[in-house]
Amino acid sequence: MNNLVFESESLNGILENKPISRQQAIGMYQKATKYPNELFQASQELRKKYKKNTVTFSKKAFFNIVNLCKDTCSYCTYKSEPNEAKISLMSKKQISELLALAKKYRCTEALFVTGEQPEQKYQEARDWLKENGFKSTVEYLVHSSELALETGLFPHTNAGNLNYEEMKELKKTNVSMGVMLENISERLTEKGMPHRLAASKRPKARLEVLENSGKLGIPMTTGILAGIGENMEEIIDSLFAIKQLNERYGNIQEVILQNFQPKPDTKMKDAPGADEKYFKIIVALSRIIMPQMNIQIPPNLSPKSYQGFLSAGINDWGGISPLTPDFVNPEFSWPEIDKVDENSKNAGFDLKCRFPTYPEYFSFISKELRGKISIIENEEGFVKEEYWR
Repeated sequence: MNNLVFESESLNGILENKPISRQQAIGMYQKATKYPNELFQASQELRKKYKKNTVTFSKKAFFNIVNLCKDTCSYCTYKSEPNEAKISLMSKKQISELLALAKKYRCTEALFVTGEQPEQKYQEARDWLKENGFKSTVEYLVHSSELALETGLFPHTNAGNLNYEEMKELKKTNVSMGVMLENISERLTEKGMPHRLAASKRPKARLEVLENSGKLGIPMTTGILAGIGENMEEIIDSLFAIKQLNERYGNIQEVILQNFQPKPDTKMKDAPGADEKYFKIIVALSRIIMPQMNIQIPPNLSPKSYQGFLSAGINDWGGISPLTPDFVNPEFSWPEIDKVDENSKNAGFDLKCRFPTYPEYFSFISKELRGKISIIENEEGFVKEEYWR
């Protein structure tokens, strides 16, 4: 570490490995709204200490398995209704074909995404499952995950609020899983707020999923969504909730910080979203609150800000696909991996391709899955460069 001395006693304490309190974090935010540079420099120092000059990504294919969803969020365009053209009900054949194509492109991650428990609300989902020979979406995900492993890809499932038994079953074939906390605020579930009609987004329900992932020892990705009408105290409380869970179980491998982008045809189409300065302060605070965490922002949502966010403390670009769109944010195309590499290098960082599981979390997965990873793994635990390039 450099021998930096900050005006803020709290920031000096962070550099000396002292924990930060909620009140200190709020104070740091308030100061950073006018004078952010000290906060950014401290977060950059912590990133250097724990992550060096490496920035990672996962080369993925996005499997939009089923986008029927029993919830309704005010900002979402991922969800489809049965009569809409964008509906996705992937057949076993379509999954196999995309897996083969992903293998050809040398992807390593099969990202399996579904709406929230679609068969509970839609007859169309129940019929689709029956046609493919399954009783539940989770059964289909297990089958798809087995196919991915046979093809040479590694499954990462994001299917909303799975219960303990469902997650236990998926752990056998998934090297990691994910569910976004989004925000711990009950206020955002009240009338007129974005999570009003999304029962699965209620903080207690999301925290239970994350708690179960910890009990099961699943390498877990979670994160927050910024710019949906929250205040900074709610952001800070959400970050501390994630930190506390990780301190208890040690299985949260990554925190995604996603900046909300208003979308046409949604109730929040005229909402301002998260401006860049506000979002960068959130990034820096996340690094300050969780110094050793892998912190990610999606590069397609901030395409002109590589240097800025690397300086603010991130160390990961998340999953980037060379062949499938971002079905959650379809209006924002994935950047080319070569472009991400070039921009990272220009900012002074080495881009490395990781597996859906970070190297420091390999001990959480089974010997069988660990063995499959080792086939294309280099000495640092990343994907061999000759494989992914």
